[in-house]
Amino acid sequence: MRLLHTSDWHLGRAFHRVSMLGAQAEFIDRLVTTVREREVDAVVVSGDVYDRAVPPLAAVELFDDALHRLAALGVPTVMISGNHDSARRLGVGAGLIGRAGIHLRTSPAAAGTPVMLADAHGDVAFYGLPYLEPALVKDEFGVERAGHESVLAAAMDRVRADLAARAPGTRSVVLAHAFVTGGEPSDSERDITVGGVAAVPAGVFDGVDYVALGHLHGSQTLTERVRYSGSPLPYSFSETEHRKTMWLVDLGGDGSLAAERIDCPVPRALARIRGTLEELLADPALARHEDAWVEATLTDAVRPADPMARLTDRFPHTLSLVFAPERAPGEPDVSYARRLAGRGDQEIAEDFVAHVRGAGPDAREQGVLRDAFDAVRADDTVKEVR
Repeated sequence: MRLLHTSDWHLGRAFHRVSMLGAQAEFIDRLVTTVREREVDAVVVSGDVYDRAVPPLAAVELFDDALHRLAALGVPTVMISGNHDSARRLGVGAGLIGRAGIHLRTSPAAAGTPVMLADAHGDVAFYGLPYLEPALVKDEFGVERAGHESVLAAAMDRVRADLAARAPGTRSVVLAHAFVTGGEPSDSERDITVGGVAAVPAGVFDGVDYVALGHLHGSQTLTERVRYSGSPLPYSFSETEHRKTMWLVDLGGDGSLAAERIDCPVPRALARIRGTLEELLADPALARHEDAWVEATLTDAVRPADPMARLTDRFPHTLSLVFAPERAPGEPDVSYARRLAGRGDQEIAEDFVAHVRGAGPDAREQGVLRDAFDAVRADDTVKEVR
């Protein structure tokens, strides 16, 4: 069975205020063309179809167009909700849409109920594990403490129990939206840390033939059978080195696997350039970036006049301007933003406690802070869905 694995479309998202809707439409064109020309048997979409719980109308229309075109090809599609989607909204009409071969899996309760497809070698069971917000699904899965590993492990127990009851030789594919240990994140994924832990071990998914992951935006192989497709388009400059692709996966009758990357159309290259303003304007080696989307980091000791206007004369698609003045050794760095760069909410809060009290929080207090941040994030998720 030939699968096309994709995820993290983020329909409706902009890139530094530049609309990506046209580029997203081009991606859908490539997706449909690949399905037709490469004789794909099933499409799997591993979450974050939309960029937010209530997407703009234009994004909904593009999604609707994609579903109609896939259904018209007669190729089954299995799709789950991600942490950016509203699972309940995405799942509206799932029963009816399923009759057209588009199978939406957005309910945690259905984790152990597969979509059954077949080829010349027999059945393939597709299990959809939508994004599982631990605080909201722990009762469904009967776990005592909300955590990503515990709820995913409980969901996979249901998958393995269902698979064990099926005919010998039944192959299996799991779609999941999660941060799996060994994956390389970027700046454009929403933080899903719970209890100080964001990632789950790949071993949680043992026992199935292929795991089609979503959430991280870089295409990557964690094991031969556990892969991220990544997002089809870049959504932050941290993705400058990404090659945007989908996975074309051939699942053999004996469970053997072969995978090929299919490139996605990207409207422009990304470039990060760094130096003083005069260096960036004069350096001939930077000519290759003149048609790229550019993030420029200026190292001038004193902020120059009209830097963006002068940069866009040479790099007309400059979207981001960062000031990082180079200072002499021992000179204090007064930039608040730079002091916070790369630090999480928990670290910033602990530093604040140390600043006002003279000593950082003890282990019990760290737990209080961690629980507070988890509660706020879970509450934000509930409010966004509502």
